[in-house]
Amino acid sequence: MPPHHRFAARALAGAVLLALAACSEPLGLPPPVLSNVVDQISLFALEGTPLTTPSAYKLSGRQLVRTDQSADFDFAFNIDASNRPVLLPTGAVGLPQGSGIQVATQGFDALTVAPTGGYVLDQPVAVDVDVVALVRSRTLGCSFGLSVPLYAKLHVLTVDLVARRIDFEILVDQNCGYRGLETGFPLK
Repeated sequence: MPPHHRFAARALAGAVLLALAACSEPLGLPPPVLSNVVDQISLFALEGTPLTTPSAYKLSGRQLVRTDQSADFDFAFNIDASNRPVLLPTGAVGLPQGSGIQVATQGFDALTVAPTGGYVLDQPVAVDVDVVALVRSRTLGCSFGLSVPLYAKLHVLTVDLVARRIDFEILVDQNCGYRGLETGFPLK
């Protein structure tokens, strides 16, 4: 092989190895940069509570949202006409269907990877104390070119029907493209 072909072949091989090293994580994703942590959150019902209280939650940034100030959230909390606590994906409150919720069949600690399907997109999802739910965010643009949702799991700790409040623990995987639901840096 002529010297200039050997150089080109080496340069190409080096570029391929560099690209593989940069995307050596599962599914070709860059390494995760945010550690998964469990937060304790309180939300107040959309109806029958002061506007100054947060009624919704946004997975990206792990943010409480006041719905009088923003419609940029992934789910909201309310108490329905039958006095049941419900979580509402965006499609259930008249926003574009993007986020989703499903009741889990496993306990909070047993859930290690979020499923990609099976989410309710446009209906309230009834929850109660000790219910575990999975949440999928609206699709977000990632810094490396993908548009994917974020995933979370939550465990309802208390429901106060008089104060119209729900308390839960939640773990959000904020790493674009990952679905890991364990504390620390996700592997999946």
